[in-house]
Amino acid sequence: MSLKINLSHDLGGITSHYDLMLSEGVTGITGASGSGKTTLIKALCGLIKPNSGHISLNDRVFFDSRAGIFLPPHRRNIGTIFQEPRLFPHLSLRQNLTYSARFQKFPPRRVQDLDYIINLLGLEPLLDRRTETLSGGEKQRVSIGRALMRKPDIFLMDEPLSALDQPRRAEILPYLARLCQESKTPVLYVSHAMSEIVQLADHLLLIEEGHARAFGPLAQILSDPDLASLIGLPEMGALWEGTLTYKAPDGLCTLNTKAGPLHLPNLDAALGNRVRVRLLAQDVIIARTRPMALSALNVLETTITGLSYGHDHSVLVRLDAQGDTLLARITQRSAADLKLVIGLPCFAILKSLAVAQANRV
Repeated sequence: MSLKINLSHDLGGITSHYDLMLSEGVTGITGASGSGKTTLIKALCGLIKPNSGHISLNDRVFFDSRAGIFLPPHRRNIGTIFQEPRLFPHLSLRQNLTYSARFQKFPPRRVQDLDYIINLLGLEPLLDRRTETLSGGEKQRVSIGRALMRKPDIFLMDEPLSALDQPRRAEILPYLARLCQESKTPVLYVSHAMSEIVQLADHLLLIEEGHARAFGPLAQILSDPDLASLIGLPEMGALWEGTLTYKAPDGLCTLNTKAGPLHLPNLDAALGNRVRVRLLAQDVIIARTRPMALSALNVLETTITGLSYGHDHSVLVRLDAQGDTLLARITQRSAADLKLVIGLPCFAILKSLAVAQANRV
């Protein structure tokens, strides 16, 4: 998949300009309210016509101001999922699922594909229920299934969980993760919630004032101290992957990473599987010498590769751990007391309970 975006659009006194090329996988998109995320999504869907530019997916042109091309939404074959499911109350759940496929010009999915979607999203127990009896999370799962029935060339998900409370978000996230892994359909996922993006995305696009401020692999963007003001200091950190090699009777698991084994509780994966974990900078402690008699189980040998001083009297310390990047957020006083400099060997300490598992690898 190659999505080419080069557009300019004026809206409410703000000029948005994007020049991007997005590829396979899941791209998370985030930015402050009013930064231009919705303008980008509406332009891709065909809900607004940009002032100028070009948008194409693979070799199919959606918009080209010079050539006078502007395809309406129904001719773009894009699966869209928004905050509100907007199901038809007079139709059965199965009819809601198949509704959009009846009117499209693209080849509809076969019956076995419908059964696959029902299984993928866990909809079998809901098929005989009326839409008004469904919870918010169940309705959104039906909405996702309806979009998938179009057999879209790409998914655009614009804050699909923002209207749900936390229990409903936790309910639907595994289905979204499974969809992203199994459907092989490229996804653009817009959200303010970094916890959602971390579980789903491969790449991250940061938008500020109508422009793409940064774009790249998710792990690389989240660990870049220069982007802390956009991402937010509490969200800064590292994403690591490792192989789950052992589950102890007390629930503690061993995850083999480049930097060595991590001991973490209750990882939701089978032995031998790859697991992604999120290591927040605010949960990493630095020591000049290896600590003794410590409750924290994870002590890693690292080398300082960067020091970024913030206006809040904190320091983001960038660490190399056998090829994996790690961030630690400490006070400037601690950095001074420890005499931290680039190139200094030190130890990074991680509490097992502070490490959050991210479901997608």
